[in-house]
Amino acid sequence: MRVPGLRSVVVAAAAVVAVGGCRAEGVQQGHGGPPVKVTRTGQPSSPAKDDKPEGTPKAPAPRVLWSRGADGRDVREIQARLRQIAWLFEGPTGTYDAATEEAVKGFQGKRGLPRTGTVDTVTWERLLGMTREPGRWELYLMGGQPADAPDARCLTGRVLCISKESRTLRWMVDGRTLLTVPVRFGSEYTPTREGVFQVYWKSRHHVSTLYDSPMPYAMFFSGGQAVHYSADFAARGYAGASHGCVNVRDEAAIADLFAQVRNGDKVVVHW
Repeated sequence: MRVPGLRSVVVAAAAVVAVGGCRAEGVQQGHGGPPVKVTRTGQPSSPAKDDKPEGTPKAPAPRVLWSRGADGRDVREIQARLRQIAWLFEGPTGTYDAATEEAVKGFQGKRGLPRTGTVDTVTWERLLGMTREPGRWELYLMGGQPADAPDARCLTGRVLCISKESRTLRWMVDGRTLLTVPVRFGSEYTPTREGVFQVYWKSRHHVSTLYDSPMPYAMFFSGGQAVHYSADFAARGYAGASHGCVNVRDEAAIADLFAQVRNGDKVVVHW
C-alpha cells in the first residue's frame, strides 16, 4: 500500500479544519508551550495564569479573633492601638461596639483587606505592625480600671479612700465599699497631697478663684484641694491632669457621693 505524502496529509488536515468551522493559525511543533484554546470565533486564547486544576482546595479564610459584642482587656488593646493611628477617637471602653467595628472596617479598607469589621489573624498582624504596645493608662484612658485593695486606714468609719496606684476612689462605710469611681490627680508640678484628712467644706456650685474654672460638687479636704467633678476629665480622660484636686468624670456618681458625704468624714489619699 502506498503511504500518502506529507502534502496530502496537510491538505487532508486542512479540509477537516475547514469543515469544523475553525481555523488554526501559527501552530508550531516541538516548543512545549501551554495548550492553545480555540474559541468559537476561531481566535486562540491562552489560559489565565491563576487557573488551577479542578478540585484544588482554596486557602482557608483567616480566623476571626474578635468581633462585635466581645469585651475585655484584649478589646481595650485593639481600641488603644486604633486610637494611636487615628482610626478611633472614643474609649477605650473594653466593649467591641459599633464605633470599633467601623474603625476596623476603615483600617481594613485602607490596606486592601476585606472590610469585615472583625479582627481576624491578618488584620491583627497588620495592626500590631503599625502600632506600639499601649501603656496601662492608654488602655484605661477614660477609666474602667479595677481598684486595688483599700488602705488599712480606710477600713473603719466613713471614708473617701483614694488610691494613686489604681487611680480610683472608694466610698467606704465601716469597711464596706459602697461606690467606686475612677479619679484623676494633679501633675508633677501641682501634685495631690497624700495623707489622712477630713472633709471640711462642701460647695455644690464652686468656681475656683485661683484658676477661674468650675469645680462642681466640690468636697474640700486639704487647703484648696478637693474632690470634685471635672468636665475636662470626662472629655480627655488621663490625657490631662488637675491642679492638685481629685477629679471625678462621672457626674451622676459624684452627685450621689456629694449627697452622702458629710463634713468631718475622713479622706485617705495613698499609693
